[in-house]
Formats: sequence, C-alpha cells, structure tokens
Amino acid sequence: MRVIPASVTGTRIASFLLAAGAVTATAACTSAAGREPAAEPATTAAASRQPAAPPSPLVEQALPNVKGKTFTSRVVDFPPGGRAAPHRHGEAFVYAYVLEGAVRSRLDNEPVRTYHRGENWVEQPGAHHVTTENTSTTEPARLLVVFVSTTGDELKVDDPPR
Repeated sequence: MRVIPASVTGTRIASFLLAAGAVTATAACTSAAGREPAAEPATTAAASRQPAAPPSPLVEQALPNVKGKTFTSRVVDFPPGGRAAPHRHGEAFVYAYVLEGAVRSRLDNEPVRTYHRGENWVEQPGAHHVTTENTSTTEPARLLVVFVSTTGDELKVDDPPR
C-alpha cells in the first residue's frame, strides 16, 4: 500500500477542485455575461446586505467512484457591503475561490482572514463559518464554492437567529 503525505493529497484535491471550479465558473460567467444585473430590492438595509437568494448549482453530480457523495459547485454573489449569516455546511468538504473582489472570512475560532481575487480556502467538514462578507461597500464580490457532500444533505444551514 502506497502512503501519500497529507500535504500532497491536499494539494491534489485542491488542484482538482480548482480545475473543476474554473471550468464551471467560466461557464457561469460566460452565460451570465449577456444578462442585465438584477435590480436590488427596495427593502430594509439589513436585507439588502445579504447575498442574493441561494444560487442554483452550476454542476451537481454524484461522484461515480465515491458511493453516496456528490460534487456541487455554485457561484455566490455578494453585493457591496453584503454578508452571509453565520452558517455550517454539515459534513461537506468545501473549497472557496474568489472570482471577483475581496471577501473576509472566519472559520470557528481561527483569526479573520481577507481573501482577494485569485485566492482560496477550504473548510473542513463540520466547520462553523462565523464570518463571510464583502470587504467593499462600493464593489461586488463573487465566490466560486465547491462542495463534496453526502448525497441529499443540505449544503448550507444558517445559525438560528439570536
């Protein structure tokens, strides 16, 4: 049995996810290029700071070589000043790549980090995503998010309101 160091395995997984994500992001950006941007609803300031409605998957595919697991990719748009409620992704492994702008993120008790266009992070299964927000109050931000999850699981569950 060949043992591959965790750092090599992690690099291979991240490379695969980045490649798969780049393909789906290119398709999404290309198909969205001709559309008019959606008008922001005239509602409360708090509601307008939230990301748009949950995005539809770009790709949702059962993994043929990993029974019971599904690969899903989504593009998440954050309006200027937009932020997501604290949440979890269940037992999914999550890879996030910044397509546009800059996003501030904090997982569990780790320090807050800011990721700019072209940077990425991973979230381990069960991680608590405490902070996800667009750092700009004038420019949008966009993430490509890739999930490897148990088939049928919810991909994002917001924390209950306080």
